[in-house]
Amino acid sequence: MDQFHLLRVFSAVAEQQGFAAAARQLRISAPAVTRAIGQLEDHLGAKLLERTTRHVHLTDVGSRYLEDSRAVLEQLAQADQAAAGINAAPRGLLTVTAPSLFGRRFVAPLMLEYLRRFPDVQVNELFVDRRVNLVEEGIDVGIRIGDLPDSNLRARRVGTVSRVLCASPAYLQEHGNPESLGELQQHNLIDASPSLDWRFQTPEGLRTLNFQPRLSTSDNGTAIHAACAGFGITRVLSYQVAAKFASGELIRLLPEFEPEPWPVNIIHRQGPQGSAKVRSCVDLLAENLQQAPCLKG
Repeated sequence: MDQFHLLRVFSAVAEQQGFAAAARQLRISAPAVTRAIGQLEDHLGAKLLERTTRHVHLTDVGSRYLEDSRAVLEQLAQADQAAAGINAAPRGLLTVTAPSLFGRRFVAPLMLEYLRRFPDVQVNELFVDRRVNLVEEGIDVGIRIGDLPDSNLRARRVGTVSRVLCASPAYLQEHGNPESLGELQQHNLIDASPSLDWRFQTPEGLRTLNFQPRLSTSDNGTAIHAACAGFGITRVLSYQVAAKFASGELIRLLPEFEPEPWPVNIIHRQGPQGSAKVRSCVDLLAENLQQAPCLKG
């Protein structure tokens, strides 16, 4: 039994969420994939995958085994690279993820520079406003804004961002500048958060403000555009409007009530001796992001 082959097949099925797709990726037959999974499950005495007519899902055991399998395969790849003397030359497919606006503004330009430096690497970018599971979705490097509950991830802190209230000078001239959280609720509020509550730091501790927004949107860029157009007050992350503050297009409001800044981290699953493509990507991102003034709260 070739254990490494079985691990590669299992990982491919999990990533592709299907036997046929995994077979195409591995360039083997679908029956060969089915046999490999059956052989692996028999060897372990545990069911790794739940199969339906249309989908394949990991069991709880399968999810844990997938993480361990990827670690083993990554270590094997590193050993192969070191033995071949090519560990200093990044190569292969690199998948990176970041929040949408952050990814477009910071990561995408840096990935173009990365591709220019390393011609043997292909980059896949996933910019989405949800928390991505690096293990389950096969992500190499990610940017995470906020706390890091994933103890199995390695993190490199590159800055902080604050949750800021802002409005245009035109709106404030017409409606007045709020001097307290109570006054804030009397204004036109633009919400781009998943839940209709904003938390603020007060002398008495954290206070949650429940409100009915005049405008709700799932896109931060839309909320910022509406605020710039003079429609109302919005709350976004400081890096998203740093240029607007500098130009005077938007005004920062009630900074004394802002909660503690959120950390910005580069995250990945590999140790110090990780693959060259991951190490070089993390180094490039860190070198540039640590110098960004808008990532200092």
